[in-house]
Formats: sequence, C-alpha cells, structure tokens
Amino acid sequence: MTAKLKLGIPKGSLQEATLALFRRSGWTINVSNRSYFPEINDEAIQCAICRAQEMSRYVESATLDAGLTGKDWIAENRSDVHVVADLVYSKVSARPARWVVAVPYDAPYRRLEDLAGRKIATELVDYTRRYFAARGIEVSIEFSWGATEAKVVSGLADAIVEVTETESTIKAHGLRIIHEMMQTNTQLIANHDAWRDPDKRRKIEQIALLLQGALRGERMVGLKMNVPEAAMERVIALLPSLKAPTVAPLYRSDYYSVEIMVQRDLVRDLIPRLLEQGAEGIIEYPLNKVV
Repeated sequence: MTAKLKLGIPKGSLQEATLALFRRSGWTINVSNRSYFPEINDEAIQCAICRAQEMSRYVESATLDAGLTGKDWIAENRSDVHVVADLVYSKVSARPARWVVAVPYDAPYRRLEDLAGRKIATELVDYTRRYFAARGIEVSIEFSWGATEAKVVSGLADAIVEVTETESTIKAHGLRIIHEMMQTNTQLIANHDAWRDPDKRRKIEQIALLLQGALRGERMVGLKMNVPEAAMERVIALLPSLKAPTVAPLYRSDYYSVEIMVQRDLVRDLIPRLLEQGAEGIIEYPLNKVV
C-alpha cells in the first residue's frame, strides 16, 4: 500500500483562501478548531495545519512531504526544498505581495543607507539582517510579534520591514515606503525524498496542475455570443483568446455562435465594443478551472 502524501496547509491569514482554492480544484478540506489534522476527501492525502512561517522547515525535514507557504518564508529559513509551482493568490488580491522598508512620512530617511545605525522592526528578521549586511549597512534588527507599523509610531523603531499588497495599512499609519526588498507569493513545495518517490510525485504534480488550473479559471471567464456573418471579421478582430475562438454556424441562419475565454478584467470594456461591432446575445459565464 502506497503511503499517504503528508500535505501542509498554512494556518493564519492564508488559510481560508487556501481552502477555497482547494475547493475549486476538487478537494474539500474540513478544518476543526480542535484538530491540526483536517479531513480531506482524498484517501491518498493526509493534511496537517501549521504556520506558513514554519512550513518550509517541516517540509525540508520530511515531517511533511509537501506544503504551501510563501516564497518569503522559504528565503527566511533558507530551506532546501523543491519548488513545484508558483501560486499567486491571497486573501486580498491576485498579485504578489511585497516586503518593503517603510519609515515615518516626515522622517529624513530616503535611502537604505540613511538607516545606518538605526533600529528596524520586522517579522522577517534573518532575511532582513542578511539583506542589509550584503549592502554593508549596519542596522539593529528586532523581531516584531505583530502590529509592526505601530512600532515606528510609538517610537520603538526607526523603520520597519513589512509585507504589503495594497499599501493601505502602511499609509494609514503615516508611513512611506523607501525601498522594496522582495516580492513574494505562495509556493507549493516538496521535500526531495517525496519528489523522488514516483507515487508521491505524481500526487504532488496532480495537486499543482489543478491548483494552477483553478487560479487561471478564477482570473478568466467564458464569453458566448451570436454574430451575423456580415459582422464576423470585425467581431473576431476584437477577441483576445488563448488560441482562436470557437465558431459554429447556427441552424438555417446567417448567424454564427462564437465562444472564447478571456481575462476577467477585460470584459467590462470588451462587451460594449462587441455590441458596437454587431455581436448579439452575449453571455458571460464563470470558469472553474482552465488546464
């Protein structure tokens, strides 16, 4: 009997977004407040919940075969793991987050060099220490347990290194960004032993394929419309598509049915233009996965 794949699910801010992504991919994970081992509707997988900050260490040590964590925490821990797939998703937006250096809005600091001899608060301690040391800038790095932005406001630090997607929290605390240290996103990682195991690798690759398909499906929609033959070339010229649109003649008619997949954020501008060029009966529908 093949051993189950031990899969780590990140606890904390990414947990609900991760469970939702798995749900769209075909796996239902039921998390109980009383257990760190949630149930999943796949007999080949055993799930465990742990903090994203610790995930790469557990995967590297083979306590877990695979898991989802941030690129930032892999770098922080300097973990030797196999990166299977990049998965850009979050609880806020579908774009990578950024670790930035922020200072009070009215502070004199404009460059990293201006922070020499100053105190910096962050949760990303080791990476930040290495980052400044590589540039020959001596700073004092202190670990922040949370509410990092408030450390500067209360005078406990001169600057912070914090992760942001929209910058709204940073700006709300009267801070400004002077430097971007790295971009980060969620990654599916595996330990090298599991990756060399044919059965476990096949399962990890299946997870990667369907998670990536679900993310593509979330960012795209299907469009279906009727187009008269006289307007066909004008309409087709407007259509973005993964390859080419599907076109089929309607029964006993000079109309055609045209169907495409398109980026969700293009639709609001595209539909009025399609109507102007002669398309009719446009239907927009969601896509669960695009593989």
